[in-house]
Amino acid sequence: MIVSVASGKGGTGKTTVAVSLALSISEEEVQFLDCDVEEPNASIFLKPQIEEALPVSIPVPRIDQEKCNFCGKCAEVCAYHALAVLPGKVLVFPHLCHGCGGCSLLCPQGAITEVGREIGTMEIGRSGDIEFIQGRLNVGEAMPTPLIRAVREEAKKRRNPAAVTVIDASPGTSCSVVEAVKGSDFCILVTEPTPFGLNDLILAVEVLRKLGIPFGVVINRSGMGNDKVDFYCQENNIPILLRIPFDREIAVLYSQGIPIVQGKKEYMERFRGMMDHIKELSRA
Repeated sequence: MIVSVASGKGGTGKTTVAVSLALSISEEEVQFLDCDVEEPNASIFLKPQIEEALPVSIPVPRIDQEKCNFCGKCAEVCAYHALAVLPGKVLVFPHLCHGCGGCSLLCPQGAITEVGREIGTMEIGRSGDIEFIQGRLNVGEAMPTPLIRAVREEAKKRRNPAAVTVIDASPGTSCSVVEAVKGSDFCILVTEPTPFGLNDLILAVEVLRKLGIPFGVVINRSGMGNDKVDFYCQENNIPILLRIPFDREIAVLYSQGIPIVQGKKEYMERFRGMMDHIKELSRA
Protein backbone atom coordinates (compact mmCIF):
# COMPACT_ATOMS: atom_id res chain seq x y z
CA MET A 1 0.00 0.00 0.00
CA ILE A 2 1.23 3.50 -0.85
CA VAL A 3 0.15 6.31 1.48
CA SER A 4 1.20 9.84 0.59
CA VAL A 5 1.09 12.78 3.00
CA ALA A 6 0.52 16.24 1.52
CA SER A 7 -0.68 19.69 2.49
CA GLY A 8 -1.97 22.70 0.62
CA LYS A 9 0.48 24.96 2.45
CA GLY A 10 3.79 24.64 4.23
CA GLY A 11 4.13 24.49 8.00
CA THR A 12 0.98 22.50 8.76
CA GLY A 13 2.82 19.48 10.20
CA LYS A 14 2.97 17.26 7.11
CA THR A 15 6.36 15.76 7.91
CA THR A 16 5.37 15.33 11.56
CA VAL A 17 2.41 13.21 10.47
CA ALA A 18 4.35 11.25 7.82
CA VAL A 19 7.17 10.35 10.21
CA SER A 20 4.81 9.40 13.05
CA LEU A 21 2.74 7.23 10.73
CA ALA A 22 5.82 5.35 9.49
CA LEU A 23 7.11 4.78 13.04
CA SER A 24 3.71 3.64 14.32
CA ILE A 25 3.52 0.82 11.74
CA SER A 26 7.23 -0.09 11.70
CA GLU A 27 6.36 -3.62 12.83
CA GLU A 28 5.28 -4.03 9.20
CA GLU A 29 7.72 -3.64 6.30
CA VAL A 30 7.85 0.12 5.69
CA GLN A 31 9.45 2.34 3.07
CA PHE A 32 9.73 6.07 3.75
CA LEU A 33 10.22 8.44 0.81
CA ASP A 34 11.06 12.08 1.49
CA CYS A 35 9.91 13.65 -1.77
CA ASP A 36 9.99 17.19 -0.40
CA VAL A 37 13.28 17.43 -2.28
CA GLU A 38 13.69 21.20 -2.07
CA GLU A 39 13.82 21.01 1.71
CA PRO A 40 13.93 17.40 2.92
CA ASN A 41 13.76 17.25 6.70
CA ALA A 42 12.29 13.87 7.66
CA SER A 43 15.86 12.72 8.38
CA ILE A 44 15.93 15.10 11.37
CA PHE A 45 13.32 12.88 13.03
CA LEU A 46 14.07 9.43 11.59
CA LYS A 47 17.88 9.83 11.79
CA PRO A 48 18.62 7.27 9.06
CA GLN A 49 22.02 5.77 8.34
CA ILE A 50 22.66 6.77 4.73
CA GLU A 51 24.33 3.89 2.88
CA GLU A 52 24.32 5.21 -0.67
CA ALA A 53 24.16 8.59 -2.42
CA LEU A 54 23.45 8.64 -6.16
CA PRO A 55 23.62 11.69 -8.43
CA VAL A 56 20.47 12.37 -10.46
CA SER A 57 20.73 14.05 -13.85
CA ILE A 58 18.43 15.12 -16.66
CA PRO A 59 19.36 15.09 -20.37
CA VAL A 60 19.97 18.51 -21.95
CA PRO A 61 20.83 19.27 -25.58
CA ARG A 62 24.33 19.77 -26.96
CA ILE A 63 24.47 21.37 -30.41
CA ASP A 64 26.97 20.39 -33.07
CA GLN A 65 27.35 23.80 -34.71
CA GLU A 66 29.02 22.24 -37.78
CA LYS A 67 26.04 19.97 -38.54
CA CYS A 68 23.39 22.56 -37.63
CA ASN A 69 21.79 24.55 -40.46
CA PHE A 70 19.96 26.86 -38.03
CA CYS A 71 16.51 25.91 -39.30
CA GLY A 72 14.95 26.67 -35.91
CA LYS A 73 12.88 23.47 -35.57
CA CYS A 74 14.43 22.71 -32.17
CA ALA A 75 13.36 26.08 -30.77
CA GLU A 76 9.87 25.69 -32.26
CA VAL A 77 9.28 22.37 -30.50
CA CYS A 78 10.65 23.48 -27.11
CA ALA A 79 7.72 24.52 -24.91
CA TYR A 80 10.08 25.88 -22.26
CA HIS A 81 12.19 28.19 -24.48
CA ALA A 82 15.40 26.40 -23.55
CA LEU A 83 16.75 26.96 -27.08
CA ALA A 84 17.14 30.13 -29.10
CA VAL A 85 18.28 29.99 -32.74
CA LEU A 86 20.24 33.02 -33.98
CA PRO A 87 21.85 33.55 -37.37
CA GLY A 88 24.84 31.25 -37.25
CA LYS A 89 24.41 30.16 -33.60
CA VAL A 90 22.11 28.19 -31.27
CA LEU A 91 21.91 29.22 -27.63
CA VAL A 92 21.05 26.59 -25.01
CA PHE A 93 19.65 27.53 -21.58
CA PRO A 94 20.17 24.31 -19.56
CA HIS A 95 18.21 25.45 -16.49
CA LEU A 96 15.07 25.92 -18.59
CA CYS A 97 15.33 22.47 -20.19
CA HIS A 98 12.91 19.81 -18.90
CA GLY A 99 14.82 16.96 -20.56
CA CYS A 100 11.98 15.78 -22.81
CA GLY A 101 14.30 15.04 -25.75
CA GLY A 102 11.94 16.50 -28.36
CA CYS A 103 14.60 18.72 -29.91
CA SER A 104 17.04 15.87 -30.56
CA LEU A 105 14.29 13.66 -32.02
CA LEU A 106 13.07 16.31 -34.46
CA CYS A 107 16.39 17.82 -35.56
CA PRO A 108 16.54 17.10 -39.34
CA GLN A 109 20.35 17.42 -39.38
CA GLY A 110 21.01 15.12 -36.42
CA ALA A 111 22.95 17.98 -34.88
CA ILE A 112 21.65 17.55 -31.31
CA THR A 113 22.92 15.02 -28.80
CA GLU A 114 21.99 14.83 -25.12
CA VAL A 115 24.31 15.16 -22.15
CA GLY A 116 23.49 14.77 -18.47
CA ARG A 117 23.11 17.75 -16.17
CA GLU A 118 23.14 16.90 -12.47
CA ILE A 119 20.19 18.38 -10.59
CA GLY A 120 20.48 16.69 -7.21
CA THR A 121 21.21 13.60 -5.16
CA MET A 122 19.19 10.58 -4.10
CA GLU A 123 20.17 9.22 -0.67
CA ILE A 124 19.30 5.69 0.40
CA GLY A 125 19.60 4.15 3.85
CA ARG A 126 17.73 2.75 6.82
CA SER A 127 16.19 4.04 10.02
CA GLY A 128 15.87 0.94 12.15
CA ASP A 129 13.54 -1.37 10.21
CA ILE A 130 12.36 1.43 7.91
CA GLU A 131 13.90 1.71 4.44
CA PHE A 132 14.59 5.40 3.83
CA ILE A 133 14.99 7.17 0.48
CA GLN A 134 15.16 10.92 0.03
CA GLY A 135 15.92 13.37 -2.75
CA ARG A 136 18.06 16.45 -2.19
CA LEU A 137 17.79 19.08 -4.92
CA ASN A 138 20.86 21.16 -5.69
CA VAL A 139 20.73 24.71 -4.35
CA GLY A 140 19.33 27.08 -6.97
CA GLU A 141 17.86 24.28 -9.08
CA ALA A 142 14.43 25.13 -10.48
CA MET A 143 12.99 21.70 -11.30
CA PRO A 144 12.33 19.20 -8.51
CA THR A 145 10.05 16.93 -10.55
CA PRO A 146 12.72 14.73 -12.24
CA LEU A 147 14.38 14.10 -8.87
CA ILE A 148 11.05 13.14 -7.28
CA ARG A 149 10.43 10.80 -10.21
CA ALA A 150 13.83 9.20 -9.66
CA VAL A 151 13.07 8.64 -5.95
CA ARG A 152 9.72 7.04 -6.79
CA GLU A 153 11.28 4.80 -9.46
CA GLU A 154 14.07 3.66 -7.15
CA ALA A 155 11.56 2.89 -4.40
CA LYS A 156 9.44 0.88 -6.83
CA LYS A 157 12.45 -1.28 -7.75
CA ARG A 158 13.19 -2.01 -4.09
CA ARG A 159 9.65 -2.31 -2.79
CA ASN A 160 8.13 -5.54 -1.54
CA PRO A 161 4.48 -5.53 -2.74
CA ALA A 162 3.42 -6.33 0.84
CA ALA A 163 5.24 -3.29 2.25
CA VAL A 164 3.67 0.04 3.17
CA THR A 165 5.25 3.03 1.45
CA VAL A 166 4.85 6.39 3.19
CA ILE A 167 5.57 9.41 0.98
CA ASP A 168 6.27 12.86 2.41
CA ALA A 169 5.30 15.17 -0.47
CA SER A 170 6.12 18.83 -1.01
CA PRO A 171 3.65 21.41 0.31
CA GLY A 172 1.32 23.14 -2.13
CA THR A 173 -0.42 21.92 -5.28
CA SER A 174 2.31 22.24 -7.93
CA CYS A 175 3.78 19.67 -10.34
CA SER A 176 6.14 18.40 -7.63
CA VAL A 177 3.17 17.45 -5.43
CA VAL A 178 1.41 15.69 -8.31
CA GLU A 179 4.59 13.74 -9.10
CA ALA A 180 4.94 12.67 -5.45
CA VAL A 181 1.33 11.59 -4.80
CA LYS A 182 0.29 10.07 -8.13
CA GLY A 183 -0.28 6.35 -7.92
CA SER A 184 -0.98 6.51 -4.18
CA ASP A 185 -3.65 4.25 -2.73
CA PHE A 186 -4.52 6.99 -0.24
CA CYS A 187 -3.43 10.53 0.55
CA ILE A 188 -3.48 12.22 3.96
CA LEU A 189 -4.00 15.97 3.74
CA VAL A 190 -2.61 17.79 6.77
CA THR A 191 -4.15 21.16 7.53
CA GLU A 192 -4.67 23.63 10.35
CA PRO A 193 -7.86 25.41 11.49
CA THR A 194 -6.98 28.82 10.05
CA PRO A 195 -8.21 30.79 7.00
CA PHE A 196 -4.97 30.02 5.12
CA GLY A 197 -5.18 26.37 6.12
CA LEU A 198 -8.74 26.07 4.79
CA ASN A 199 -8.03 27.95 1.56
CA ASP A 200 -5.07 25.74 0.69
CA LEU A 201 -6.86 22.57 1.82
CA ILE A 202 -9.60 23.31 -0.73
CA LEU A 203 -6.98 23.60 -3.49
CA ALA A 204 -5.34 20.33 -2.46
CA VAL A 205 -8.71 18.54 -2.39
CA GLU A 206 -9.39 19.69 -5.96
CA VAL A 207 -6.04 18.25 -7.11
CA LEU A 208 -6.63 14.86 -5.48
CA ARG A 209 -10.13 14.63 -6.91
CA LYS A 210 -8.70 15.30 -10.38
CA LEU A 211 -6.15 12.54 -9.80
CA GLY A 212 -8.78 10.14 -8.45
CA ILE A 213 -6.89 9.45 -5.22
CA PRO A 214 -8.92 8.70 -2.04
CA PHE A 215 -8.03 11.04 0.81
CA GLY A 216 -8.77 12.15 4.35
CA VAL A 217 -7.74 15.03 6.57
CA VAL A 218 -5.58 15.40 9.67
CA ILE A 219 -6.18 18.64 11.57
CA ASN A 220 -2.99 19.74 13.29
CA ARG A 221 -2.94 22.39 16.02
CA SER A 222 -6.60 21.63 16.62
CA GLY A 223 -8.15 24.07 19.06
CA MET A 224 -6.63 27.20 17.64
CA GLY A 225 -8.33 29.28 14.95
CA ASN A 226 -11.92 28.43 14.07
CA ASP A 227 -14.05 25.43 13.08
CA LYS A 228 -14.49 26.24 9.37
CA VAL A 229 -12.23 23.33 8.37
CA ASP A 230 -14.60 20.97 10.24
CA PHE A 231 -17.63 22.44 8.46
CA TYR A 232 -15.92 22.15 5.07
CA CYS A 233 -15.05 18.49 5.67
CA GLN A 234 -18.59 17.70 6.86
CA GLU A 235 -20.19 19.43 3.87
CA ASN A 236 -17.93 17.59 1.42
CA ASN A 237 -17.99 14.16 3.10
CA ILE A 238 -14.27 14.24 3.78
CA PRO A 239 -13.22 11.98 6.68
CA ILE A 240 -11.25 13.60 9.49
CA LEU A 241 -8.69 10.94 10.35
CA LEU A 242 -7.00 12.51 13.37
CA ARG A 243 -6.80 15.70 15.40
CA ILE A 244 -3.51 16.80 16.92
CA PRO A 245 -4.06 19.50 19.55
CA PHE A 246 -2.37 22.88 19.78
CA ASP A 247 0.00 21.67 22.48
CA ARG A 248 3.21 23.27 23.73
CA GLU A 249 4.66 19.87 24.66
CA ILE A 250 4.31 18.66 21.05
CA ALA A 251 5.98 21.85 19.81
CA VAL A 252 8.91 21.31 22.18
CA LEU A 253 9.30 17.70 20.99
CA TYR A 254 9.32 18.93 17.38
CA SER A 255 12.00 21.52 18.16
CA GLN A 256 14.17 18.75 19.60
CA GLY A 257 13.71 16.46 16.57
CA ILE A 258 11.60 13.95 18.52
CA PRO A 259 8.57 12.43 16.72
CA ILE A 260 5.22 12.68 18.52
CA VAL A 261 4.85 8.90 18.76
CA GLN A 262 8.15 8.63 20.62
CA GLY A 263 7.66 11.63 22.89
CA LYS A 264 3.99 11.00 23.71
CA LYS A 265 3.43 7.24 23.66
CA GLU A 266 -0.37 7.49 23.52
CA TYR A 267 -0.04 8.76 19.96
CA MET A 268 1.46 5.46 18.83
CA GLU A 269 -1.95 3.80 19.12
CA ARG A 270 -3.71 6.83 17.61
CA PHE A 271 -1.57 6.68 14.49
CA ARG A 272 -1.98 2.90 14.25
CA GLY A 273 -5.73 3.40 14.51
CA MET A 274 -5.54 6.02 11.75
CA MET A 275 -3.72 3.54 9.51
CA ASP A 276 -6.42 0.93 10.14
CA HIS A 277 -9.05 3.54 9.20
CA ILE A 278 -7.12 4.38 6.01
CA LYS A 279 -7.04 0.71 4.99
CA GLU A 280 -10.82 0.50 5.48
CA LEU A 281 -11.41 3.67 3.44
CA SER A 282 -9.15 2.53 0.61
CA ARG A 283 -11.06 -0.75 0.35
CA ALA A 284 -14.46 0.99 0.29
